Amino acid sequence: MKRMILLAGCLLFAGGFHAIAQKKKTVVAPSNEPLKTATLASLESSYPAYKNIALQIWDNAELGYKEVKSSALLQETLKKEGFTVEAGVADIPTAFVATYGSGQPVIGILAEFDALPGLAQQAVPEKKGIDGKAGGHGCGHHLFGAASVAAGVSIKKLIEEKKITGTIKVFGCPAEEGGSGKVYMVRAGLFNNVDVAIHWHPSDGNGVTMTSAIANSSAKFRFYGLSAHAAGAPERGRSSLDAVEAMNYMVNMMREHVPQETRIHYVITNGGKAPNVVPDFAEVYYYVRHPKRDQVKQIFDRVATAAKAAALGTETKMDYEIIGGTHDLLLNRTLGEAMQTNLEKVGGVKYTEEEKAFAIKIQSSFTFTYPAVESADSIKPLKIEMDAGGGSTDIGDVSYALPTVGLRAATWAPGTPAHSWQAVACGGTEMGTKGMLVAAKTMALTAIDLFTNPALIQQSKDEFLKMKGNYKYEALLGTRKPALNYRD
Repeated sequence: MKRMILLAGCLLFAGGFHAIAQKKKTVVAPSNEPLKTATLASLESSYPAYKNIALQIWDNAELGYKEVKSSALLQETLKKEGFTVEAGVADIPTAFVATYGSGQPVIGILAEFDALPGLAQQAVPEKKGIDGKAGGHGCGHHLFGAASVAAGVSIKKLIEEKKITGTIKVFGCPAEEGGSGKVYMVRAGLFNNVDVAIHWHPSDGNGVTMTSAIANSSAKFRFYGLSAHAAGAPERGRSSLDAVEAMNYMVNMMREHVPQETRIHYVITNGGKAPNVVPDFAEVYYYVRHPKRDQVKQIFDRVATAAKAAALGTETKMDYEIIGGTHDLLLNRTLGEAMQTNLEKVGGVKYTEEEKAFAIKIQSSFTFTYPAVESADSIKPLKIEMDAGGGSTDIGDVSYALPTVGLRAATWAPGTPAHSWQAVACGGTEMGTKGMLVAAKTMALTAIDLFTNPALIQQSKDEFLKMKGNYKYEALLGTRKPALNYRD
């Protein structure tokens, strides 16, 4: 009898397992494999062209909202492929939406292309700047933009050949680095009729992004005092720099009394021009981050209170300008699992012996433990991590508008931190562009799944609505216009 019960239990378990397996099979349509094979071959053959595009953008290295050449290059590439391009969307000169096809589904692919200030670097494995250049692609957005355009064009070809039906959109997204470009695009309703958004990011390894980003508010605090001779008549002056330092001191003391997940950073962007002149103007640029957007609001208000107190104590005046604000990232397991399957199909990045030597030389500059060079060829298992910290991204705001999924691909030597000269150096080599190709292939294959399997889209939407709950989206940067001069 015990044996029969056990057997029956096993059969029930097997039946349940079979049911789950069957359910998963409905998510990824088996008939799309020929399309995927053809698309992989197409992307492989077009790799030299997109490598060239990425390296042109790397060489331009334009800062947020100033990506005139970079945006124009991507737009022109899409126009030549038959896309209809709407430029200057959301009141941002370098933002665009490129569209091909008609009807449902509508799948969006996000493209970034802004660089970071102060990171000009040659494509060599030692710190070596470039004279006359201020910016560098320390986050690999030159690769980001080129790969996304490549993936979009590969889907366009399938629509053109009538192998799939629907609409593909490539979103040109400026100023991710602090400018919150996508927030304005979300606020303008550019994603309202899009079913799913796909994205990626350069990294030091390969994996589907299932780690939630942290929310962020940023602002420039400006203090106005009275100038005077610092030695001859100091009593007549009121130092705006003193106000900045007083604010910073209070905020630094505040770090003991905020939730432990909080991140607060600042730079003094203007502290005066000469030691013998009491500064009558000073500015400090702050980021306030926390996994929860509500906490960001509360902590930012406390930072603003410190600024007011600093002005009062130094007899200066203060105002501040909200520069950016981004939400946390809503994760979508349904889409993550589909993308994971495709990433494993594509595989990682294989280095030549020369590239291995380059990577090892890069790693020799690290002061921390790092993975083996060979890890660039591996795929990380799918793992969901909520409130895990890390950086902020305006893709978070997109994730509150529609189901969103992304990956990271190995474009830098394993262990390389983002926003570093090492990342800039790797991104200017074929180590970077090989990772770019991994991303383009994975995004394209995931898009094919979405175009050929309506059940996958619906399941992702159901999960999205459940994750979002009753929350009504409201941009953390309020109603302000794009801060087009925030890098000035």
